[in-house]
Amino acid sequence: MASPTLSKPGKKPSRDSVLVIGLGRFGYAVARSLTHIGHEVLAVDERADIVQRYASEFTHVIAADSTDTEALRQIGAEQFDVAVVGIGTDLEASVLTVLSLLDLGVEEVWAKAISGKHAAILERVGATHVIRPESQMGKRVAHLVTGTMTDFVEFDGFAIARTSIPDDFIGKTLKDTGLRHEYGVTIVAVKSGPGDFQYAGADTVVRQGDELIVSGPTTKVERFAADAS
Repeated sequence: MASPTLSKPGKKPSRDSVLVIGLGRFGYAVARSLTHIGHEVLAVDERADIVQRYASEFTHVIAADSTDTEALRQIGAEQFDVAVVGIGTDLEASVLTVLSLLDLGVEEVWAKAISGKHAAILERVGATHVIRPESQMGKRVAHLVTGTMTDFVEFDGFAIARTSIPDDFIGKTLKDTGLRHEYGVTIVAVKSGPGDFQYAGADTVVRQGDELIVSGPTTKVERFAADAS
């Protein structure tokens, strides 16, 4: 199995390729969503039957013991800047996997917790982000991991996201950007600096560093956020 093409490590973790460990409901949802929005994924699970089940769905999927640092090294885990640990019910395996990834120098480790105690342990051992989602949250986490949005909520094909503004829109009013025609989305609110979000109108001018609340069909919101990232 060939490994995904990885970016060289830099100041900011590269999200072009993401390592997803644990293909239960949550891990599978994250891996599937990352793949759907165009990111390379190396999916890992210790069970060979699960790996076989998803072999045709993911380009890169492999069976490995993620609690073993050397096993992770052999599959190239140290080449990734971002990893998602979807192991939930086996607390020991979850914690050891996080520790192994950190030992290998993975810069951002997102880990699933199934309880407050589990979350506290993961935070204490050094997980960068601890999440306690159900399987339907997988898509939201995928968008956050890839850095295109800072928040994302979906309702049956319609989405609301918190994101930035494409560079070529800076200094223009929302009316002049023509974004509803070009992207098919609506800017609901704009936040400049440390202040609160303000309702946006056609005459609202967007500036460098502004944050936006954008709404519209999910695929169109995803496209807009990708261009803005």
